[in-house]
Amino acid sequence: MINDSLHSDLFINKGDFFIKEGQPNYRIGQLIKGVLRGYTINNEGEETTTHFYIEGDLVSGNYIPNIPATMNIQALENCHISVANYKEVFSHVNTDPELTNIILSNFQKLNKQNNSRIEALINGDSLTRYKWFLNEYPELLNRIPHYHIANFLGMTPTQLSRTRKTLSQQM
Repeated sequence: MINDSLHSDLFINKGDFFIKEGQPNYRIGQLIKGVLRGYTINNEGEETTTHFYIEGDLVSGNYIPNIPATMNIQALENCHISVANYKEVFSHVNTDPELTNIILSNFQKLNKQNNSRIEALINGDSLTRYKWFLNEYPELLNRIPHYHIANFLGMTPTQLSRTRKTLSQQM
């Protein structure tokens, strides 16, 4: 991700956190190995999964360095992350073309994923949303608990099970 003088390796065990909502967002990382999920908790204590991070993705508690994270980011598998000081990394953006390209392409990817997910949630039935997930995250189906997938797609685990059955019957 970043030249060797800017980054270090971080290893997170399954179930542990890269960052928790409200903590200062002082680091940015690139996921080398593993899967992370980003989620928020509403006033009733209910979790809503908003992101899945896979190998190669940039990971951060939000888009702005040194302000409180807007979400929790938790390891769904043991993870290896190349981390760097967020403020330091951004001091090199626009002066290091390779770094600038990495940051911009990852933010564009995340923005595209977020927009297509919102569109699928608003306009799609459960089958459409599930097909979108399979297209967007084909490598995650057998790596993460299905209740996280259901939550991410705005449905219950039972709805997801029915949707999966419907899709298998159509094939």
